[in-house]
Amino acid sequence: MNKKEINPKLVEAIGYLGSLLSCITFVPQVYLTWQTKNVASLSLLMILIVNFSCMVWLTYAFLIKSKPVLMANTIVLILSLMLLYFKLTF
Repeated sequence: MNKKEINPKLVEAIGYLGSLLSCITFVPQVYLTWQTKNVASLSLLMILIVNFSCMVWLTYAFLIKSKPVLMANTIVLILSLMLLYFKLTF
């Protein structure tokens, strides 16, 4: 009995959906922080870990040539760098 092949386009679509959802999670926090200028509840350690994590994921994405992983982590890195900027300036 042969195993069915998974459609590569479906796999890619799932990757992009996961990337989109990962990116969306940071948008409300960035927007709220920008609007209120309140950074008291933001953990500097968490922001630094997220930034480092994104850099590691970006390295991985380049190595395996994964566009969804590259896209998601580029956007999340930009958003988390914005939070870092807010944390250090507000």
